[in-house]
Amino acid sequence: SHTTSHGALGAFAFGIGATEMASVWTLGNSLNVEVPHTIKVNVSGKFNPFVGAKDLILHIIGKLTAEGANFKVLEFHGDTIKNMPTSGRLTICNMSVEAGATSGIVPPDAETEKYLRNVAGVTDKLDIYGPDKDAEYEQVLEINVSTLGPQIACPHTVDNIKPVEDVKGKKIHQIVIGSCTNGRLDDLEAAARILKGKKVAQGTRMLIFPASWRIYREALDKGYIATLAQAGAVVCNPGCGPCLGVHQGALADQETALATTNRNFKGRMGNPNAEVFLCSPETAAASAINGVISDPRTGGR
Repeated sequence: SHTTSHGALGAFAFGIGATEMASVWTLGNSLNVEVPHTIKVNVSGKFNPFVGAKDLILHIIGKLTAEGANFKVLEFHGDTIKNMPTSGRLTICNMSVEAGATSGIVPPDAETEKYLRNVAGVTDKLDIYGPDKDAEYEQVLEINVSTLGPQIACPHTVDNIKPVEDVKGKKIHQIVIGSCTNGRLDDLEAAARILKGKKVAQGTRMLIFPASWRIYREALDKGYIATLAQAGAVVCNPGCGPCLGVHQGALADQETALATTNRNFKGRMGNPNAEVFLCSPETAAASAINGVISDPRTGGR
C-alpha cells in the first residue's frame, strides 16, 4: 500500500494486489491504469518548532477524510514543500494513501536530484519532469503550517485527527518510532534530541525501528542510537516492527500504543483489543518521557 512513498522522488507510484503482481510476474502482462484526477495541495508557511511533515499529512488526512482522495493523486506544491527535505516528502507521500489516494507526488526539483545523487547513488543523466503549466486540478487545497500544531490520529481510523491538546495525558504502554513512515535519519535525530539525558517513563516500553540498515549505521555513527538506548529505548533491527502486527511489539489486551507508523486500524498491531494512536517522532519522544501523550512544544510537560 505504501509504495506511494516513491512519489517523494517525482514518481507516479501505487500499490497493487497479490493477484495483479502474480499476473505481471508469471504472464508478463502489463497493467491497465486509468489516469487519475489530481488534487493540488498548496502548502505555505513555516513549521513551528516540534511540528513537521507528519503533522502536516495527518492534518491533510483529517481535512480530506479517509475517502476524500479516492482514486486520485495528491500533488504537493508550495514553498513549504520546496524547503522540505526528502525525508519529510517521503512521509507525506507514504501516507497519501490514507486519504484514499492512488498516489502522492512531489514534483522533482534540486532537492530530489541531490537525494538521488548523494543517497541513492544515481550517476545517470536525470530528466526532470513536472506538471504542465496549464494542468487542470479537480480540487485545490490550501494549507498554512504557520498555525499548525502537533496532530494525533486517534483509534481506530487515520482520519480521526485531533490536536495534541485534546488527548494529552492519555496513558501509553508502548511508544514506537520508525517503519517506512518515520524511520529515517531525521526522525531518529529528532527523537534523540528530545530524549538526550532523559529516561523513558517507568511502565512504558519504547521501540525504535530504523527504516534501513544504512540509516541504522548512520544513526549509530552520529550517536543517535546510543542516546536512545541510554534513555531506555530498545533499538530493533530495521523493518516494519509491530505495524506488521505479528511480532516485535504486538500489543496485549487493553494496551495503548503511540506510534509514528501509518495505520491505526483495530487489530493493526496484532490485537483487536488494543488501541493505537499515531503521531510525529517529536510527539512520540516527548510522550515517552512521561508515559502519557504529551505536547513536545512544552518539553513533554
